[in-house]
Amino acid sequence: MAEWVVKYADSRGEIRQQTIDADSEQEIRDRYTEQGYLIYTVRPRSTMAPFSGAMAKRGRKINLEKFLIFNQQFVTLIRAGLPILKSLDLLADRLTDPKLGRYVKQVRDDVRNGELLSEAFRATGAFSPIYVTSVMAGEKSGSLPEVLDRYLSYQKLALAVRKKLLLSLLYPAFLIVLVTALIVFLVTYVVPNFAKLYESMQANLPVATQILIAVGTTARHYVLLGVGGVAAVIVLFRLWARGEAASVHIDSVKLRTPILGSIWVKFQVAQLSRVLSTLLTGGIPLVQAIETASDSISSRLLRRSLDTARQKVLEGESLSNALNGTGIFPELSIDMIEVGESTGALPAMLASVAEFYEDDVNTQMTAALSLIEPAIMIFMGTFVAFVLVALYLPIFSLADTLR
Repeated sequence: MAEWVVKYADSRGEIRQQTIDADSEQEIRDRYTEQGYLIYTVRPRSTMAPFSGAMAKRGRKINLEKFLIFNQQFVTLIRAGLPILKSLDLLADRLTDPKLGRYVKQVRDDVRNGELLSEAFRATGAFSPIYVTSVMAGEKSGSLPEVLDRYLSYQKLALAVRKKLLLSLLYPAFLIVLVTALIVFLVTYVVPNFAKLYESMQANLPVATQILIAVGTTARHYVLLGVGGVAAVIVLFRLWARGEAASVHIDSVKLRTPILGSIWVKFQVAQLSRVLSTLLTGGIPLVQAIETASDSISSRLLRRSLDTARQKVLEGESLSNALNGTGIFPELSIDMIEVGESTGALPAMLASVAEFYEDDVNTQMTAALSLIEPAIMIFMGTFVAFVLVALYLPIFSLADTLR
C-alpha cells in the first residue's frame, strides 16, 4: 500500500484534505465517490512533500528575470479583472522560457482540477518557498496582487544587490586570473629558456637565479600534473562541502575570517531581514515566516541558528531575544528588531535593517576591494621585478667579466 493525499469537497461543500493508504488512485476515487464526496485531486504523498534542498536547487535553475516578468504580467491581468485560470491560460503559451512555460502549464492544469494556486506552485517543486508562501498569504487575505507586488519588490532589490556585488568583484577576479596566467607563463616558459642559455654559457649563477631556475624547470615538467591536481582538489572540496557538517564548518570559517567574515554575516542578515519583512507584511505568522526564511537561506550554519530561534519563538520568547541567543546576528540588528517588536512595526523595522546592512555591505566591499586591487598590483610588480633581476643578474656578471 502507498500513501495518498486526497483533496475533496464534503456534503456541505467544504474543501477537505486527507492522507490515506490505498493500493491505487482508482480505489480511492471509487471509495470517496460511493460516500458522496466530490474529489478534486488525488496525489501520491511524495509529490506533496515540503521543499527540500534538491527542490530549492531546481528552483534556482529557473531564469529569475523571466520569472519576475511573468509575475508582473500575472499581477496586471488579475488587476484587470481576469480570473486566475484565464490569466494562467493567456501566459502559459506566451512565455519565452520553455522550462518556466512547462511549470506554468502544470500549475494551470492543477488549478483547473480544483487545486489551490499556492499548492499548484508547490507541487511543481520548482518555485522557492518564499514565493509559494507569499501566494498562499495572498489567497488567504484576498489580496494576491498586493502580496505579489511586495514579492516582486523584494526580488528586484535582492537581484540589484546581487548584481552590484558581482560587478564589484569582476575587476579583482580579472586581475587575479591575469596575474596567475602571467606567473605561470614566466615560470614555465621564460625561466626554462633562460636556463638553457646559461647552461650553454656555463655561467656561475647567483643563488636567486638558481632557485628560480630550479622552480621553473620543475614546474615546466609538471605543469599539467599541477593543473590536474588543482582541479581534483577543487572537485573533492566541492563534494566534501555538500555534507551538513562540512558546510557548517565552512560557514564557521567564513564567520571568523577578518573583514570578509563581517561582510558575509551582514549580507546574510540583510537577505534574511528582507525575506522576513516581505512575509510578515503579506500576513504570514512569525513562526511560519521564520521557517520559510530558513528554507530560503543557503548558509546551513545560519539555517541551524534560525531553527533554534524559531523553536524559542514558538515557546513564547521574543524574536530579538531568540536571535540574540544564536550569537551570530550583530547587536545593532538585534536592537532594531527589539524596537520594531515593542512598537508593533516589526515588518517595517526589518526592512530598515535590510536597507542598513545592504548599504553597509556595499560600503565595506568597496573599501575592501580598494585595498585588494593595489595589493594584487604590488604583488604582481614585485614578482615580475624579482624574476627579471634574477634572470639578468648573470648577464650583468658576464658583461663585467668580459670587460
